[in-house]
Amino acid sequence: MVDTLITSIDDRGVATVTLNRADVHNAFNDDLIWELNNAFGKLDKDENIRAIVLTGSGKSFSAGADLNWMKAAALYSEKQNMEDAMRLSDMLSTLNSCSKPTIAIVNGATFGGGVGLVSCCDIAIAVEGARFALSEVRLGLTPATISPYVVAAIGERAARRYFLTAERFDTEEAHRIGLVHETAPSLQDAFSLAHVMIKNILAGAPGAQRDAKHLVADVVGKEITVDLRTDTAKRIAARRTSDEGREGLGAFLEKRQPAWSLDA
Repeated sequence: MVDTLITSIDDRGVATVTLNRADVHNAFNDDLIWELNNAFGKLDKDENIRAIVLTGSGKSFSAGADLNWMKAAALYSEKQNMEDAMRLSDMLSTLNSCSKPTIAIVNGATFGGGVGLVSCCDIAIAVEGARFALSEVRLGLTPATISPYVVAAIGERAARRYFLTAERFDTEEAHRIGLVHETAPSLQDAFSLAHVMIKNILAGAPGAQRDAKHLVADVVGKEITVDLRTDTAKRIAARRTSDEGREGLGAFLEKRQPAWSLDA
């Protein structure tokens, strides 16, 4: 039996999670959703993991929901559909809230829930020739479960367009609207670009990176009030007096690599 999800970890603590249902363009079903949620949860708790790369095997990143899975769901009761949708929602939340830096390397077709996965990652690199779509309305559905993450990634204006038209768009447009940060001419080039980003990630303090992710989530969209300014001041004060803060400042002043850097 072929594993539908493959996870490998190198000696730097970089985990690569590969969707491995190439015969169905890495589409979601119950099993893959469970495996993704389980994998992200375990990697998040592993102190030896410094970064997570998410990609797909074969010609596609992810075509979204598996057709056979959707056919079965059409016969479910409303309660069963709610439970089914919550499992997908929980998986996306686990990835989105992961304390480790996450990088999506996007190859080929990326539709529906696949766009949701990309949106949940901190950094996204797309191979030129990849195609994207939020095609749910053509099936009489909406991209509801993935919407918080997709709207956060591409903004309200672009979401209105692509949620309504379900049109396909290319890597250039994905880059323009903020769904991906970088594009690369080939999958090999995409991994090379990811390697550069990972090198930068490994030079940072793991705890500080975790707190920086929380910081973005906590301040986005908020009015700059006295309470918010006080909260952010408390955060930097706590960081300066933390072990990582003291080590990082000391390393900077002494012109050496900090203890957490694998390049030391």
